Amino acid sequence: MRTALLLTLTLLTPSPLTPSAAPTPATPPAVWPVTPASVVRAWDPPASPYGPGHRGIDLAAPPGTPVRAAAAGRVLYAGQVAGRGVLSITLTSPPTKPGAPPLRITYEPVDALVTRGTEVEAGELVARRSLSASHCATECLHWGLRSGDTYLNPVSLLSHSELTRPPPRLLPTLSVPLPKQ
Repeated sequence: MRTALLLTLTLLTPSPLTPSAAPTPATPPAVWPVTPASVVRAWDPPASPYGPGHRGIDLAAPPGTPVRAAAAGRVLYAGQVAGRGVLSITLTSPPTKPGAPPLRITYEPVDALVTRGTEVEAGELVARRSLSASHCATECLHWGLRSGDTYLNPVSLLSHSELTRPPPRLLPTLSVPLPKQ
């Protein structure tokens, strides 16, 4: 009887091998919004809330370039601001600190392909770089990140592997036999 009770309790207690004790899946990693990613102007935070600086990064992107969601979230705004197309996405990942406002990414100038309230996944096509003028000397996409009223470096969303990954290259396949003719 004692052995049966112990066996029953053992089977009902979650262990690392039972599904109820399995870890929850991790949040998908963030990705560059345009590829290949080439930063034309880096993050340069202002010394004061209204001081000069660059509150995001600029990525080389000619008009028509596909723009992807850097991380999963919900579209907060997709429309015009001061004559430029703007897209804002509130991220679904938890804030960096308990009680902090959620993170929000912005892109401009873009032609949004999604509307307010749309749920998006990291890497999902959400916009195209618009034909309208940008604040860059060269054609670029501005990528910003905020937590409430605080501007953050959007590159901080990316994993180390995403930052150090070399661009893909096609290599010759010398050992593959040619098809018979």
